[in-house]
Amino acid sequence: MTHRMPAFYISHGGGPWPWIPKWLEMFTNLRESLVQMTRDIPNRPEAILVISGHWEDDSFSVMTSTNPPMLYDYHGFPPETYEIAYPAPGAPELASRAARLIANAGLPVRSDDERGFDHGCFVPAYVMYPDASVPIFQVSLRRGYDPGEHMALGRALAPLRDEGVLIIGSGLSYHNMRDMFTPNARVPSEAFDAWLGGVMAKLPAERTADLLNWEANAPYARICHPTEDHLAPIWVAVGAAENDNATRTYHDKGLFGGVAASSYRLG
Repeated sequence: MTHRMPAFYISHGGGPWPWIPKWLEMFTNLRESLVQMTRDIPNRPEAILVISGHWEDDSFSVMTSTNPPMLYDYHGFPPETYEIAYPAPGAPELASRAARLIANAGLPVRSDDERGFDHGCFVPAYVMYPDASVPIFQVSLRRGYDPGEHMALGRALAPLRDEGVLIIGSGLSYHNMRDMFTPNARVPSEAFDAWLGGVMAKLPAERTADLLNWEANAPYARICHPTEDHLAPIWVAVGAAENDNATRTYHDKGLFGGVAASSYRLG
């Protein structure tokens, strides 16, 4: 019997952090939360579907490769971090099902059999399942980051939760790269993080409304997210579990000298 999987919005940390000793120490709480995720889900996933802040396209693109390659989409890290291998298999049949669900919802979709795992995907997946034994596929964000459209994507993907698919929106609840390593990040990121925590604790309909209108509602909205690539995955995760309560599974302060970040489980 397959139990309904939860959906998650996770803050995935910075770059290839599990392979950098100082950063691994900084992200101790994140690592523990990702390991705990695997203990708390009802059973081992048939596959993991990741919506990463590091993949956007003109349509919602679905990774259909049987064996996705690696995509080292970060810069300035030690040479060995460009040789990381995470050989998880793809999930082409489930990916094709996802593409049909997206198309049936009237959303633009295409298949991509060349795209590799970006670090918003393989980094948390490695911490969760270091043996790379669980099939993984990704679905892209769509350029323009329309909140309602991404919420609709989540609603379209929701049936996969009953088929053993763990849906993870992978971003970061603060993503201003200019201020990331400066004291300027502390006040805005903590205020935004507190707002997000309050919104996620609300009843589903009110939560959805607040997230759709995040730019008007959130303190320091455009300071924390000059572009919303790392926030947009939360719309997909919430859409996929829109009627479920949310609980915070991870929280940190002082990352990179001042950043507050959180992760959430729905269902």
